[in-house]
Amino acid sequence: MSIDLIKTFTYLAVHLTVAFTIGYIITGSIEIAGLITLIEPCANAVAFFFHEKIWKRIQARRDLRAAEAATPA
Repeated sequence: MSIDLIKTFTYLAVHLTVAFTIGYIITGSIEIAGLITLIEPCANAVAFFFHEKIWKRIQARRDLRAAEAATPA
């Protein structure tokens, strides 16, 4: 197993532990904290997908403007 994959799994463990702990502190319920722990990473994955799409569009526009500016008139 590569060090990057191990690092990814340890980060996932930390993330899920933090999510569960905060959910439990706020609600006092193991069930709700567990639900939050499962739902939150899925919601983040969807948000990240759209975040990346938006930033790719922004970068494409910047690249196009830079190319237009570099082209002699």
